[in-house]
Amino acid sequence: MRVVEVTAYGGPEVLSMARRPEPAAGEVPGKVRVRLKAAGVNQADLRIRAGLYADAVGALKPPFVLGTDFAGRLLDPVPGMEPGTRVAGFHPWFEALTGDGTYAEVIWAEPEWLAPVPDDVDFTVAASLPLASATAQQGLDRLALPAGATLLVTGASAVVGRLAVQYASAAGLRVVAVAHEGDEAELRVLGAEQVVTRGTPEDVVAKVLAGEPEGVDGVFDGAIVGDALLPALKDGGVFAALAPDRVPVTERDVRVEAVRAVPDAARLAESLRKVADRELITRVADVMPLEEVAEAHRRAEAGHRPGRIILMI
Repeated sequence: MRVVEVTAYGGPEVLSMARRPEPAAGEVPGKVRVRLKAAGVNQADLRIRAGLYADAVGALKPPFVLGTDFAGRLLDPVPGMEPGTRVAGFHPWFEALTGDGTYAEVIWAEPEWLAPVPDDVDFTVAASLPLASATAQQGLDRLALPAGATLLVTGASAVVGRLAVQYASAAGLRVVAVAHEGDEAELRVLGAEQVVTRGTPEDVVAKVLAGEPEGVDGVFDGAIVGDALLPALKDGGVFAALAPDRVPVTERDVRVEAVRAVPDAARLAESLRKVADRELITRVADVMPLEEVAEAHRRAEAGHRPGRIILMI
C-alpha cells in the first residue's frame, strides 16, 4: 500500500511516497482496519516533520508516517458497525508513538476511535473534523468558564478556532474572535460577539482591549501564539495552549491549561450529525491527492488559505 514517510527532519521536501505491506485482518489483536479516503494535514504534522518535537517523540526516529485525522470505510466488523461502514476518527499519534499515521491507504484503528459518518457528509469534510472538534471541545472543558464569561479565540478563521467559536457560543460564552479580514460577518453568524482582524500579537491585544478594557476571562489559543496574548487576560484568567512549545509561563494568577486532545467517538458522532444538519460549520481549505503531500505542507505553512488541507487517498 502507499504511504508517505518522513525520511528525515526538515522541510516539506523530506516527505516521500513509499510502499509498505497492507495490514491483514487479525494481525493486531483488538484493532480493526480502515481503508482511508481522506486524511487531514494538521499543524502538529508540520511541527513534527520540522523536528520541533524531536525530544517529545523520544526514541522514534524517521522514517515514520505522519497523520492524525482520517475518514474512510471500515474493513473489519466492530460492535454496531459492519465492514463498509463510513467512519471517521483520529489516531492519537503522540500517545501511540508507533510512527504509523494516517498518510496511508489502510490504517489500524482502535474501535473506540471510530464514529459513523452520515451519508450526506463527504469524506473530505469528515476528515477535517475529528482532531479539531476534540481539541475545541476538550479545550473548552479545561477552561471551564461559566456562561456569560468572555473568551478570546485566536485562529478563528481556521478549523479548530472556528469550531471553538461555535461550541463556546452554544455554551453561553461571549466570544471575541481573531480572524482573517473578510471573515468577520460569517464568524458573527457562527456566534462571535466581536471579531478583530489578525495582526501582530501586540496589535491583536490592543484591539481586544479596545472592546474589552478590563480584559477577557479566557483565551483559547487556536493560532498557537503563546505568551504575547497574556496582556489580554484579566488577572486570574485562564489560557488554553494547544502546542507544547507555546505554553505560556504563568503570571498574575493566570491558570494555563496545556491541551492535547484524546479520541471521543461519541462527541465526534454528534458533531458529524450537526455538520450533516448544517448546525456546525467546518472549513476545508484545499483537497489534494496524497502524492502532492509536500505541496500540501508548503501551503499549510504559508497560510495559503484558512481551513484544513485534506489529502485524498
